[in-house]
Amino acid sequence: MSRFDADDPTARRTLVADAIVAHRERASAFLTLEAEHDPERDGDDAPAPWVQFAESTFNLDVDDDELERLTDLVDEFPDFRIDQLESPETAEGTNARVTARSDANRLATFADRVFVDVYGREQDYRVWVAAI
Repeated sequence: MSRFDADDPTARRTLVADAIVAHRERASAFLTLEAEHDPERDGDDAPAPWVQFAESTFNLDVDDDELERLTDLVDEFPDFRIDQLESPETAEGTNARVTARSDANRLATFADRVFVDVYGREQDYRVWVAAI
């Protein structure tokens, strides 16, 4: 891969699909995507939202409202399902694991929609492939 960020919906989905293919070809432990930090939305101290993908599972942290939006989004993808939710007492929020057995393009569409629909990013947000 020669590029690691994109801010247009089509370019983001292509970037993420290419990253998924690279992740699979390299048999890497996981792929990490991060939205660009937005101080107005995230606050100065909060990290930008991220999504990890490994084998056939998305891993992400959500608050209660985001979890509800994630559940709604997963309902739109019949081959995807929320397999595990963990809410440790010491953490604010829930770690969600979504099993998603599909091709790279459909996985990329889902990941992009997580940032827009679940995390509330604007349509022109920038995504970074932080780790492959």
